Amino acid sequence: MLTPRQALLLGKVVDGFAQTGLPVGSKTLAADPDVPAGPSTVRNELAVLEENGLLAHPHTSAGRIPTDAGYRYYVDWLLPEAPAAELRLSLVRRQVDEAMRVTTETLSQVTNLLAIVSAPPIGTTTIRHIEVLLLQPQVLMVVVITSTGGVSKKVFTFDSPLDSGLTDWAGSYLNERLVGMGLGARMLQSKLADPSLNAGERAFIVELAPVFSELAETAEDTLYVDGAHRLVSEYRFQDVSQLNALMEMLERRVSMLGVLTAALDSRTSYVRIGVENPEPALQSLSLVAANYGLPQRNLGTVSVIGPTRMDYARAIRSVREAAYELSRFIEELY
Repeated sequence: MLTPRQALLLGKVVDGFAQTGLPVGSKTLAADPDVPAGPSTVRNELAVLEENGLLAHPHTSAGRIPTDAGYRYYVDWLLPEAPAAELRLSLVRRQVDEAMRVTTETLSQVTNLLAIVSAPPIGTTTIRHIEVLLLQPQVLMVVVITSTGGVSKKVFTFDSPLDSGLTDWAGSYLNERLVGMGLGARMLQSKLADPSLNAGERAFIVELAPVFSELAETAEDTLYVDGAHRLVSEYRFQDVSQLNALMEMLERRVSMLGVLTAALDSRTSYVRIGVENPEPALQSLSLVAANYGLPQRNLGTVSVIGPTRMDYARAIRSVREAAYELSRFIEELY
């Protein structure tokens, strides 16, 4: 543990470097009214922090910058309590797709970082409602609405005109048999079979069945990403290759989903700084994430990615608030 003065100076270096992107010198710190010490004392304390691996000295005549270990100490021990962010998202009664986009865009705007939200995994999605609509005498459309607000539709064309009574019955039958079933449930197709149906009804249901298997096959876990332009304009990357590596990782959706899955088990904010990240593309960056979902089940994550000199207080506060708002919305849907 650091002495109170060392902790104060470490916090000042982290804050100063986050604001300017420049090393923080002892003269600047000694001139700070919050620091009750002269330049020589400050220099000695900075040297101790550097020896402990919490600060680095990039140039002989320059000030200090935080190391990954310094940021970790700051996040674990020095991060000040702050009032809840005024991040109020108008999510109620919107489809999940729109809610995810609004959350991602708003989070990126608030933090000036790259924001990523993972949608609930497809295994948690169930069928909420089915419509069978007769568009023309020989053409009908089946619309499937899921518990996460997704909408899928398929148009069927028949050789002869359809009986409107049959299409109305099919809508009622499908809702009765399938509402509440998971998209990937093995029982889904078997639920459509009913020995009491006559030959015409059974044949008609068989014709419509592909809409459900296709919906399960085409559905995939989704990432919503926003703020790459803000990240580039707000922070000047000394090594452009690190930004390219991050973009490539985002394109490989599975890799990023794997990183965010680790945050699902975290009860509080999940913070990984620099080399603490297992993925090479993230080892010069920091990730802040929090999960959202139901009281007994985490469904996805809200996260931001940026340089290690990010404003951690704002990032953690904003991610928590966004996750809380999404949880409220998801709970209403489920």
